[in-house]
Amino acid sequence: QVQLVESGGDLVQPGGSLRLSCAASGSTLDYYAVAWFRQAPGKERERISCITMYQGTTHYTDSVKGRFTISRDNAKNTVYLQMNSLKPDDTAVYYCAAQNWYDASCTLIYEYAYWGQGTQVTVSS
Repeated sequence: QVQLVESGGDLVQPGGSLRLSCAASGSTLDYYAVAWFRQAPGKERERISCITMYQGTTHYTDSVKGRFTISRDNAKNTVYLQMNSLKPDDTAVYYCAAQNWYDASCTLIYEYAYWGQGTQVTVSS
């Protein structure tokens, strides 16, 4: 059983930066893929990035490519999402999720078994 806890959400001005953390406990994430999702009010939840913990391969949705960077620290059992050049459209609750996964591509995952509670990111002046 994996428990995930997100942190780092905050109110930030447009153009600012935030780093979200997703700390795992209960199991090592070495053979998992971890994704960041977000859900804005009135919108569907969308996966914005994912990473394979063993290979370190990453994927980004087009709306965040070039602005967000996902990374991992296997020793700390933690995944990060560095968010730069934030826009008001990035306002959402951000969730991390994990799925036991051995393939090098995390884009093939359609269902994640473990979820965090979410952290609020608000981009506003």
